[in-house]
Amino acid sequence: MHDFTRRSLLQGGTALAAAGALTGPALLDFAKAWAQASPWKAESGAKLTVMRWKRFVPAEDDAFNAMVAAFKTATGTEMNVFSESFEDVQPKASVAANTGSGLDLAWGLHTLPQLFPAQVLQLNDVADYLGKKYGGWTEAAAVTCKQGDNWLGIPVATIGGYMTYRKSSVEKAGFKDFPKDFPGFLEMCKALKKNNTPAGFPLGHASGDANAWLHWILWGHGAYTVDKDNKVIINSPETVKALEYCKALSDTFIPGVASWNDSSNNKAFLSGELHCTANGISIYVAAKDDPTKKELTEDTYHALWPVGPIGKPTELQLCVPILAFKFTKYPNAAKAFIAFMLEKENYDKWLMGARGYLTHTLNAYDNSPVWTADPKNQVFSQASKRALPASGIGTPGEKAATAIADFLVVDMFANYCTGAKDAKTAIAETERQLKRIYR
Repeated sequence: MHDFTRRSLLQGGTALAAAGALTGPALLDFAKAWAQASPWKAESGAKLTVMRWKRFVPAEDDAFNAMVAAFKTATGTEMNVFSESFEDVQPKASVAANTGSGLDLAWGLHTLPQLFPAQVLQLNDVADYLGKKYGGWTEAAAVTCKQGDNWLGIPVATIGGYMTYRKSSVEKAGFKDFPKDFPGFLEMCKALKKNNTPAGFPLGHASGDANAWLHWILWGHGAYTVDKDNKVIINSPETVKALEYCKALSDTFIPGVASWNDSSNNKAFLSGELHCTANGISIYVAAKDDPTKKELTEDTYHALWPVGPIGKPTELQLCVPILAFKFTKYPNAAKAFIAFMLEKENYDKWLMGARGYLTHTLNAYDNSPVWTADPKNQVFSQASKRALPASGIGTPGEKAATAIADFLVVDMFANYCTGAKDAKTAIAETERQLKRIYR
């Protein structure tokens, strides 16, 4: 394989068939029956343009495309689906929101619908329909997509990120089990470095990975960007402690993390340079699918995020919500497509196609077969339930979404850990930026 990125490494073409997914006539028969009974009837001549993030697991993409094709045939809706990188989804969705054209639906990340609440179609009916049918929504996923009582989008899934590590390296470092708290985690990383089997986490603009692990450290120390009333509180002793802990960690890392993007740790781990990082299941799946990496596959394990001084999980997981724009000419078709995506006949098999990369946000899928198909998948099943919303203890909304999209927390940590700024300056700069957003 010539390119160790998520986009090219994950080969899973046989997984969908193994999952027993509805395909061909069976899928089409289901889609036709569903369209007849659906609360939303697609408008005559409906045409939907859908933007999504680029697939990281080919079998997930296969399942998604099969759903799109079945929906198109069953409802008569023309479907134009295209993919963009994580980094490009939000800017292109923003252009559509500002111009009132170009897209009907956008499937993005974190709190995308909150960036332009006035431009999205409210989806209360879709959320109620799915929630009642499938055991309700996980808390963080629901909060991420709601403004008051209104649903601005539907949380299709969570891309769970957890500790990915070489078991042999952790054991050689003196740890029988993966550490469960911050002090133990730091000591393990120090020992890994000493053995020349280092850990590494991105300090660059990695939309998913950097935001995830740095918010985990911030929140784990009881520090937040804003309080429950959205008052900026980043300038605190707890933030200083979080920075100091992060600096001690970063001193143990493999060189180059300051410029890492979301695929860099995948490449380093799979090439044998990196022995502990935080990531979706994509690293493990890539190793499983490469016959030359059998030893690496057997040695790769997953663990929950260690818990910080606050004493409870403080995970920022990557929610991937879908929204429909208010200016779409085909609102019924848009709602029908979103609901169709999450119906059991589609969604359970879609999760299998994703091979653990996507985690459900509806409670009825707790027992999806993907979580027992491989024991190493199981930890990812908890992502939606253990997560905090991207706003931390604040109110999810356009302002919190902007802070995430602008990498304010990431840059604060990176500036301190690389020595570009001292703690006081790094915090003060972030405080000013947050106050501009939360004014």
